[in-house]
Amino acid sequence: LGTDTGGSVRQPAALCGVTGLKPTYGRVSRYGLVAFASSLDQIGTFTHDAYDAALLMEVIAGEDRLDSTSQSVEVPSYSGLLKENEGSLRGLRVGIPAEFWGEGLQAEVGEAVRAAIHELRRLGAELQEVTLPHTEYALAAYYIIAPAEASANLARYDGMKYGYRAAGPVGSIETMMATRDFGFGAEVKRRIMLGTYALSAGYYDAYYKKAQQVRTLVARDYAQAFERVDVIAGPTTPTVAFPIGEKVDDPLAMYLNDVYTVPANLAGIPGVSVPCGFTGGLPIGLQILGKHFDEGTVLKVAHAYQGVTDWHKRRPGVGDG
Repeated sequence: LGTDTGGSVRQPAALCGVTGLKPTYGRVSRYGLVAFASSLDQIGTFTHDAYDAALLMEVIAGEDRLDSTSQSVEVPSYSGLLKENEGSLRGLRVGIPAEFWGEGLQAEVGEAVRAAIHELRRLGAELQEVTLPHTEYALAAYYIIAPAEASANLARYDGMKYGYRAAGPVGSIETMMATRDFGFGAEVKRRIMLGTYALSAGYYDAYYKKAQQVRTLVARDYAQAFERVDVIAGPTTPTVAFPIGEKVDDPLAMYLNDVYTVPANLAGIPGVSVPCGFTGGLPIGLQILGKHFDEGTVLKVAHAYQGVTDWHKRRPGVGDG
């Protein structure tokens, strides 16, 4: 299990060559989770394939009175859905968004994902172009909303009631400062400061409120696209895995890797990443997005694709290159 707030299940799944599912917001209880961004966080799964994800979802999905965001929506037999019309996507409409093929997409990633989409067509799916015009603003909106909510959520970790407490300091102020200094990493501190600034007096309307308005537009784009198609397909990440430490000193470059995943969190829709190729010995991910609470169709597409390909059975060579 993992937490997908802006892609943190689907992206590592794509970069490691496994299947990563982010369910609909509210489909799986978050009780016990350390909240980062409460309106975005969703528990997801890492599995070998889509069928395993279906089995796991049958266990963890459903309403939980201990989580006020969990929804009272019937949980189907996902594994049963995958067995129906197994291997065929006849009649299913797959949307291809032009906005997912822009600048920054590694050529080899784009080629592998296009080949995977054509495989879906060979399985009987109908391909349609769709437009998600506010995609270019999604990343900016996310990196205001998520840090703002993180700032509020992580304020409770002051070394007093629970969690880590720094040893040594005497007095509440000194303990709080030392706890947050040593307990939070550099990136967490960066996001807390960004969020605190966005929520501060005089800036709330200019940043957080405006970002929420953009979020509404992003969600509306997906709702309109899903009036025409059943799922949307594209890359999970713009590149394959990069060397450890390569982007540590350039947070913006790191954030840009989220460009294809954060819109689903803003819209609250489900999505899955499945392996669809390799380049330079590193895995490539195909992302399939679906309608609210329609994980069954998302998994059906992933399962059908994995039934005629073996990318999910291959492993990157450790230490190659």
